[in-house]
Amino acid sequence: MTSETITKDGVKLYNLSQFWGHHMPEWPSTPGVNVHVRKFHAKDGIYQTEFEGIMHRGTHMDAPIHVTENTPDILDYDLWRFFGTGVAVSIPKGRWEVITAEDLENARPKIQEGDMVMINTGMHTKMADTDDYYAYSPGIYTEGAQWLVDKKVKLVGYDVQSNDHPMATKLVDHGLGPTHPHLIEEYKAEFGRDPKDDFPDWESGHKTLMIGGGIPGIENVGGDLHAVTGKRCTFMATPWRWRGGDGCGIRILAAIDPEQKFRFETGL
Repeated sequence: MTSETITKDGVKLYNLSQFWGHHMPEWPSTPGVNVHVRKFHAKDGIYQTEFEGIMHRGTHMDAPIHVTENTPDILDYDLWRFFGTGVAVSIPKGRWEVITAEDLENARPKIQEGDMVMINTGMHTKMADTDDYYAYSPGIYTEGAQWLVDKKVKLVGYDVQSNDHPMATKLVDHGLGPTHPHLIEEYKAEFGRDPKDDFPDWESGHKTLMIGGGIPGIENVGGDLHAVTGKRCTFMATPWRWRGGDGCGIRILAAIDPEQKFRFETGL
């Protein structure tokens, strides 16, 4: 069941964001989100909550400064990257599989220069506080991210846990890791290689996309993604206007106009 909304002009709107807030699924290696009720109607006449936690939760985007010092923050992205036409493509992937350049080249509708791109691996239906989603997820790495940069897309969203394959994150022996050292041995047992043999660089997907291409990357896309997959849409994503922000929760809408009355084009 989708949360499709139809406007008076017949434009169909879809939500592509996972729910956000208290009890949302969390990365297993960092502090959780706490939402406290500070004022409530019976006592104060208003309802007010307080949020405590990092912004890299649920459907959210990253800024370059999240992965590389002295680089742009959320507010440094140009606004034209967050509104325009693009595609939602199906690239089915399973446990620890990689989203490759070939996958992206063969995706339909065809990814074109200037597109906003939403990638549906099927994982958004499994989002939960589980290893299946966070530890064994598929993901992109250097080659696929470079393909997107070379294609000069506007923005990319993935329905997986990160802008990088799990084996390129701190879950294993990268960056602040390993937070989940058992995954190193499991990967060796399954493939006969150390994860660093296949994923030598820490969060190269992030860095290739955002530092190399200036392209925003959105993690944990979900909601009605299946309803728009295989279609060309108009997308709008709304990050915070946050100076110094390294990332933030983001709302993504997709619009489909059966009669093509509504279409946004830009030469930027």
